[in-house]
Amino acid sequence: MYSLKQQWFGNVCADLLAGIVVGLALIPEALAFAFIVGVDPRVALYASFTIAVITSFVGGRPGLISAATGAMALVLVSLMADHGLQYVLAATILTGIIQLILGGLGVANLMRFIPNSVMLGFVNALGIMIFMSQVGYWFGSTTTAFLFAMITLILVYAIPRFFTAIPAPLIAIVVMTAIALFSGVKMQTIGDLGTMPNSLPTFFFPDIPLNFETLKIILPYSLALSIVGLLESLLTSQVLDDMTDTPSNKNREARGQGIANAITGFFGGMAGCALIGQSIINIKSGGRGRLSTLTAGVFLMFLIIVLGDLVTKIPMPVLAGVMIMVSMTTFNWGSFKFMKQAPRTESLVMLTTVVIILYTHNLAIGVVVGVILSALFFVAKISRVTVTSREGEYKIKGPLFFASTTKFIQSFEKMTEKDIIINFEDSQLWDESAVGAIFKVVQKLEGKGVKVKIVGLNSSSEQLYEKLL
Repeated sequence: MYSLKQQWFGNVCADLLAGIVVGLALIPEALAFAFIVGVDPRVALYASFTIAVITSFVGGRPGLISAATGAMALVLVSLMADHGLQYVLAATILTGIIQLILGGLGVANLMRFIPNSVMLGFVNALGIMIFMSQVGYWFGSTTTAFLFAMITLILVYAIPRFFTAIPAPLIAIVVMTAIALFSGVKMQTIGDLGTMPNSLPTFFFPDIPLNFETLKIILPYSLALSIVGLLESLLTSQVLDDMTDTPSNKNREARGQGIANAITGFFGGMAGCALIGQSIINIKSGGRGRLSTLTAGVFLMFLIIVLGDLVTKIPMPVLAGVMIMVSMTTFNWGSFKFMKQAPRTESLVMLTTVVIILYTHNLAIGVVVGVILSALFFVAKISRVTVTSREGEYKIKGPLFFASTTKFIQSFEKMTEKDIIINFEDSQLWDESAVGAIFKVVQKLEGKGVKVKIVGLNSSSEQLYEKLL
């Protein structure tokens, strides 16, 4: 783990430049998320500013970009429609409190239960979603817009071959925006998505009644937001760990997300979490430290307050070109090789995770379904228990638990011996169902006059057997 000094000042120049690129990329995303929820653009822009700045100090993954996100926006749609902005802000505060508690309880330790196939599905679905969100700027617009997006993409890939001191996306955005302004071509710009705020966010309490009825309204939303936010943040953190070959403190990240959301609600911002697209832009632009995340948040507000008139003129196809690069980088192209070499069940888990996420547009649902499906396949695989008999001795091979007890019981239905030994030296008892199955077999056989002797239990199995019998 890097020292605090390294996290902040070990990569100053690259972090500052990467943060500037991310600050630009955050604006259209935030405006789009505000549109999804049905709130004023300031709600999403303020959220992106406060969350990015706060997580730069209290987050667990240097270089991770957190802000207003689409996953969180989708959860808030019905709350906004039914109860209004003040309840959205209250739900955001409660979300932060829940996440802070979960982080304190070590929720990040659950990350080890997410299989690699689900991680691949998560990353690939995000890559496809980012690509699909930008297709309209490529093929659903004018020829000019398509050319601007295509040239931007070419610049992003070509510039690093000749010049690496300044991030290629930043150069591409500046150059293509200048060309658009001087040529006078008409395209959709950032300004077409909504008006920019002209002041910093201020602290206030949401105007809601502090009673049980309010809690009943916001608690379900806050629980959903907490799970979605932590899941997306921790998975994004893991992706960046793999990309940079550096570790991060996942429980600290969970607590940091909670602190950021709790404070954001008091400053008029909606709930947010890690953004994988912008996080990858940051990493690919050279950002590695906390300074890049802080710069992204601060530069975002500088852009919209000081340079708002200029920022609104950035063509959306130019930013679409940058985001296409992000989608292509996010997608794990090694997945095709994975599907050829990995067991069919793991390939199925990955594909199912992708399909569910794309269908629901909900990362949490896709990952949860993937984990459950993977667990079912795992249980099916390890529940293969075999029973072999020779001269009255029945040898049990394989773990005995709830999923394998049926096969175990059926193995003794047609036996004809009067004295038998059931040998468990190649088996392990895992739960109450295992002990219950043994008891059922012994009771049934003794009812037929068969003498049964249990041998070969290891110490832990014998302990469980004696405790539950």
